[in-house]
Amino acid sequence: MANVGALNVQERDRAGKGAARAARREGLVPGVIYGDNKEPTLISMKPRDLFVEMHKPGFAMKVFEISVGNETQKAMAQDVQMHPVSDTPVHVDFRRIGKNTVVNVAIPVQFSNEEESPGIKAGGVINMVRHEIEVRARPDALPENFEIDLTGLEIGDSVHISAITMPEGVTPTITGRDFTVITLAAPTVATAAEDEEEAAAAAASESSEGEDAEDDNKEESED
Repeated sequence: MANVGALNVQERDRAGKGAARAARREGLVPGVIYGDNKEPTLISMKPRDLFVEMHKPGFAMKVFEISVGNETQKAMAQDVQMHPVSDTPVHVDFRRIGKNTVVNVAIPVQFSNEEESPGIKAGGVINMVRHEIEVRARPDALPENFEIDLTGLEIGDSVHISAITMPEGVTPTITGRDFTVITLAAPTVATAAEDEEEAAAAAASESSEGEDAEDDNKEESED
């Protein structure tokens, strides 16, 4: 299920660009908590606290308990704006989580039991068609990842969304088709393009050497 974490923030008393710039001058990241049919809550926080959370696995799926004044609000990070040069956070939006809140989140795909796949033992290559699967669910029902068991998978086999067990209350946002998540490709498929490139490079090199030899012969005859 989705992770739960805590964030330390300060409440801001003014909205607008001027107030946001003032927060940044104080070395803080301005932000807002909105949603659940309530008034937005203006906040600011230390950039390091936000940066550390952003680089933890599952940041987009985590439910944060944010204490603002005498109230603790549950929220999920909705958007983090980054500075185009320094690549540091300059503003953060949190979506407030209520009892009826449903979110769309991309869940990462992982796989297990590679050693039990005959196709991999034969040199097959895993082709990740989808590294993530976007689902719709309540925050407390979100899984940390979807794990695909590779046991028995042969070269040429595919795993579709219908083969992945979804927790109760979790549904893919793509409906109406059994889309592919991973395939197991033959090793020749993975290297054919590289072989063609190497052959083309070799042919070009031979052609260049032939032209250089012709130029040398011409110079000798002219001398």
